[in-house]
Amino acid sequence: MGAAIPEQFKDLFTKVAFAHLATLMADGSPQVTPVWCDFDGTHIRVNSAKGRVKDKNMRRNKQVALSIMDPGNSYRHLDVQGEITEITEQGADAHIDALAKKYLGKDKYPFRAPGEVRVIYKILPSKVSTTG
Repeated sequence: MGAAIPEQFKDLFTKVAFAHLATLMADGSPQVTPVWCDFDGTHIRVNSAKGRVKDKNMRRNKQVALSIMDPGNSYRHLDVQGEITEITEQGADAHIDALAKKYLGKDKYPFRAPGEVRVIYKILPSKVSTTG
């Protein structure tokens, strides 16, 4: 059973708020990337292309952390530690298009590279902290 995202912070998943996702490199050093995300009621979902650094890191080590700052109040943020419980290509193209709609106002993700394979990573929160 995961840790709950507090109701009063779930709005961060409907705003155009970037999450800063921390993963671990093979040598144990941290790697942080700003990512688009959403919340399905249980899992925080991020999307990337297969073969990128964060993809390799999350496949190797399922432990991640992320922080989401409210774009309207930088003193209000949600911090999550969690575990990748699923990595799937199923539905990933539709998911990145939905995120493009949220973050860019575009119906289709415009930065897709030829041959790119999109992947969804489902993060189950294990520790949640908030400020603001």
